[in-house]
Amino acid sequence: MLLPLAYLLLRASAVGPADAARLLLRPQTLTVVGNSLLLAGLVTLLSFIISLPLAWLTVRSDLPGRQIWSVLAALPLVIPSFVGSYALVAMMGPRGMVQGWLEPLGVARLPSIYGLPGATWALTIFTYPYLFLSIRAGLRNLDPALEEAARSMGYSPWRAFWRVTLPTLRPAITAGAILVSLYVLSDFGAVSILRFNSFTRAIYVQYMSSFDRSLASLLALVLVGIALLLLTAAQRVQGRGRYHRAGVGARRLPRPVALGRWKWLALAYCLTVVVAALVLPTGVIAYWLVRGLRAGESLLPVWQSLANSVQAATLAAIAGITLALPVGYLAVRFPGRYSGWVDRAVYLSNGLPGIVLALSLVFFGANYAPLIYQTLVMLVFAYVVRFLPEAVATVRAGLLQISPRLEEAARSLGLSRRQAILRVTIPLLQPGIWAGFALVFLSTIKELPVTLLLGPAGYSTLATQIWSATGEAFFTRAAAPALILLAVSALSIFLILGQEERAVP
Repeated sequence: MLLPLAYLLLRASAVGPADAARLLLRPQTLTVVGNSLLLAGLVTLLSFIISLPLAWLTVRSDLPGRQIWSVLAALPLVIPSFVGSYALVAMMGPRGMVQGWLEPLGVARLPSIYGLPGATWALTIFTYPYLFLSIRAGLRNLDPALEEAARSMGYSPWRAFWRVTLPTLRPAITAGAILVSLYVLSDFGAVSILRFNSFTRAIYVQYMSSFDRSLASLLALVLVGIALLLLTAAQRVQGRGRYHRAGVGARRLPRPVALGRWKWLALAYCLTVVVAALVLPTGVIAYWLVRGLRAGESLLPVWQSLANSVQAATLAAIAGITLALPVGYLAVRFPGRYSGWVDRAVYLSNGLPGIVLALSLVFFGANYAPLIYQTLVMLVFAYVVRFLPEAVATVRAGLLQISPRLEEAARSLGLSRRQAILRVTIPLLQPGIWAGFALVFLSTIKELPVTLLLGPAGYSTLATQIWSATGEAFFTRAAAPALILLAVSALSIFLILGQEERAVP
């Protein structure tokens, strides 16, 4: 996980102190830092506002079709930001579809979608699932006895939620918020298309405009520093409180809360989120497909790319969740300086732009691991380096809600530590494990820079097909793999959430 940081330090060491100070202290750099932090803060706040009620409705209420809504709410995560941003501009931009519909009504021009408003909109609807899946896993891990105890003391349902449930969800909320913030800081597609001057755009321009990548590496190191500050702040927000029940009795799933007359309002809320984040972008993509087919455009063969995408994403998700378990266990059960630094180190790569991480692993593979360079092994390794934080975040949040006394009780009955973990902790942790698996799978299946630079020769995925087609303005050819990407992701999430429903409570 520290390979990208080592690469950046090696590159940045070639920059003289005077050049480094001039680059970092110039007004443009400070403006870019401020823009990036503002965008990350807005997107994280809006994602939380969307995700909290959505997760509660799909886990704790009697909302009709809860599992279907869970799948639909998670799917926007799989839409590549550059594809979603293209769709957003085609729909809401100048001379876009909405402008065409409103023109007969006398609306000459819509407000500009470019800049901060458009970037905030696009990144919010495509990243809120990080928080949604994390909070959803936290709610499934939550012991209903906590709320019941609060109610027995005279708390109303609303007061019990704010005073008991929400504070207990703090690890899950923090984990999801960190993932959203780091994703926003590392995203290039949305901010580039929507013309917002963020850190990743500045780094990309510096990389592409000069043969010397040392200054770009210096900017990327500033991004690493921001990521460390965010992780430290998140740890302070979470604090050292306990988020698990004190007893060791059997845990059970909560009884669904009857929505009653609020059921229709809840359905309207879920429908609004799904339409805004999934139906409208998908509708634009489908429109491209239909219009192109009517014009006689040909489609690209996608079946081999589909098989490659599913294979690589599945392997990365399995490897990621396998490695996340010991890291999360170390950080939660053995807190200290060493485990804290291990925990932070995992997240550093997640805050870097994909191109920076990919170039660092190209350097490593070409110089130190030539036997696996540009093989599937190297590609899966790179995916794990990039997306391991997503698995660690959900595993860590889940472990914080599982009392260590359960393992102690199992060991008092004669089980070894390994047996106690496998027979007690892992079954209780299944919601977090499945959520982490889903996050890594969805993120991997749409990953682009790592696949382009580290994939085997001729290795094509759905994401690379979409990128090639949109880069040449063949939107019809991009539409078919994009829709297949959504369909495969929907099926995979449905199966993953089905496993979660059957998890041992």
